[in-house]
Amino acid sequence: MNFFGKNQKYLGWRQESETASLSEVHHSIPVGANMSFWRKMLAFSGPGFLVAVGYMDPGNWATDLAGGAQYGYSLLWVILLSNVMAILLQHLCVKLGIVSGRDLAQACRDHYSKPVVWLLWVLCELAISACDLAEVVGSAIGLQLLFGIPLVWGCVITSLDVMIVLWLQNKGFRYIEAIVITLIVTIGGCFALELLYAKPDIGLVLQGFVPHSDIMHNKNMLFIAIGILGATVMPHNLYLHSSIVQTRRVEQTPEGKREAIKFATIDSTLALMFALFINGGILVMAAAVFHNSGHHGVAEIQDAYKLLSPLVGVAIASTLFAVALLASGQNSTLTGTLAGQIVMEGFLNIRLRPWLRRLLTRLIAIVPAVGVILVYGEGHTMDLLVWSQVILSMQLSFAVIPLIHFTSERAKMGEFTNPLWIKVLAWGTAIIIVGLNLQFLWGKLGEFLHV
Repeated sequence: MNFFGKNQKYLGWRQESETASLSEVHHSIPVGANMSFWRKMLAFSGPGFLVAVGYMDPGNWATDLAGGAQYGYSLLWVILLSNVMAILLQHLCVKLGIVSGRDLAQACRDHYSKPVVWLLWVLCELAISACDLAEVVGSAIGLQLLFGIPLVWGCVITSLDVMIVLWLQNKGFRYIEAIVITLIVTIGGCFALELLYAKPDIGLVLQGFVPHSDIMHNKNMLFIAIGILGATVMPHNLYLHSSIVQTRRVEQTPEGKREAIKFATIDSTLALMFALFINGGILVMAAAVFHNSGHHGVAEIQDAYKLLSPLVGVAIASTLFAVALLASGQNSTLTGTLAGQIVMEGFLNIRLRPWLRRLLTRLIAIVPAVGVILVYGEGHTMDLLVWSQVILSMQLSFAVIPLIHFTSERAKMGEFTNPLWIKVLAWGTAIIIVGLNLQFLWGKLGEFLHV
């Protein structure tokens, strides 16, 4: 079946997509041609916030807390840079999905050979598992802090969210978007209050957004910076966004697609600016409360929870911290489910029942989390979170490079091909991502050879 409309198929694709991405909700939300600007903006709002969830998940908390406690405000520029990269890359996802009618996984399956497709699929599944690991551990920690549930049982309880996701999917895609936005607003409200309690130095905060070269000479700072990059720009978000942007039923004409790209880009940019506030807020809070009080070694979320109220002098501060953490972990499970489905269907053209796909993904995350907690104790959960984000960063290049390649090829995108200035920015982003990862790997190799 042709989902591109008559005469809209570009010759650069080897074949038409066999099935629509997320076919159960594909083009399920109408967008009227005669709507006013604000009504159209409302109609297109939603996918960007589902994507933004991945930019404020528990993995971000681990890296941002560690960065703020150890180095004060000095890594704020890394968060800002990562967010700018994310805005650009998500825009490219919007273009790919709306123009080609394919998500990134389907585009890879169409373009590359089978061995390459299988390799990309395995790498993407690793990234999703690493992300899911952060969600499992983060949710379990939130449950422990609020209700005293042991971490092992908290990890097991998180598998029950399968039923929540299935229920929301049956209700309709707008219900998923509404729940996600509600939880995001909850997280934002909690951290707005935390920043009021923390009273950060505004001058030092502004200085933190200025780039500096210390990161290239400090291996631990580089490690945390790469973790921040991995926690902010997530590989599976690129697959997710290129798919869910197709839930809007737009006119399959150049004018209709151009308008859809504009509104979808506004949606994702606004959502990602909100994510910047959350991530920056976590680091600023850690810098103002822990770094400035001499608690540079605060690395565990549990330690941050215990110290927060005594240090700021507000009893509810720790509770707000735990509520935001739990909301963050639960929010991420919704988008993780969709991303897993998109990746498996797109790369392999295999369709599993949603509950089975979600259960398999959860087990892949729960088993290592429970194993580490049982063997090493609860004190190593932060290491799991930070390393999960570094793994995500390592996989990022394998999603970013195909995305830039496809959207820059005129045979595939026609008049919507990336202009020169976007190509320069996009490939510059890819070079920064690859360069930071190579620098990190070189440092780790040097440590290994010296052992």
